[in-house]
Amino acid sequence: MLFLKCSPSLRLICWMTSLAAGLMVHLAQAQAVPSATRPAHSLWVGGEYSNINASFPYQSGQRLWGIGAFADYHLTSHIGIEAETRFLRFNSFYGETEDNYLAGPRYLARRWRRLQPYAQCLVGMGKIQYPFQIGSGSYLALAPGAGANYRISQRWSLRGEYEYQLWPGSPNIGQPAHELTPNGFHVGIAFRLLR
Repeated sequence: MLFLKCSPSLRLICWMTSLAAGLMVHLAQAQAVPSATRPAHSLWVGGEYSNINASFPYQSGQRLWGIGAFADYHLTSHIGIEAETRFLRFNSFYGETEDNYLAGPRYLARRWRRLQPYAQCLVGMGKIQYPFQIGSGSYLALAPGAGANYRISQRWSLRGEYEYQLWPGSPNIGQPAHELTPNGFHVGIAFRLLR
């Protein structure tokens, strides 16, 4: 009953924490790995272009563009960890910007030929510079997302992704009260450093 009386933001945080814990249970399974297999550990690094609905000004449909960098460490063939940073600095109305610093678990689905879908739930910080230099803020950012990697060679991969961020407790300065929910698409290229 206590869970039902929580705010929507707190319920979402609890739900996302449960999802992340469920994905990590896979790591706790104790099974012997056959000696004829290669380890599944690999590290991919890359860059991306982002096109995001900024969620500010209120109901404007304003889209910010920017670039980012990411690193994916695959612990097994299905479980990984992603860290990313993103700088959305272009196409603003009056100088507003958004930056993200996120990390979290990633589930890689079964590969189908060269395509491998994935889902992830990242947590970190979202920073916003409001228009006209009227202020800025840093907020908790929850970022569930899904996408797919397309392997173009043993070392190179393309990826596309949709992400919906939630910034609980973020004010909307000079606008009707609502939390910021930046969301949009990212496309990028990755290079495998380690296997």
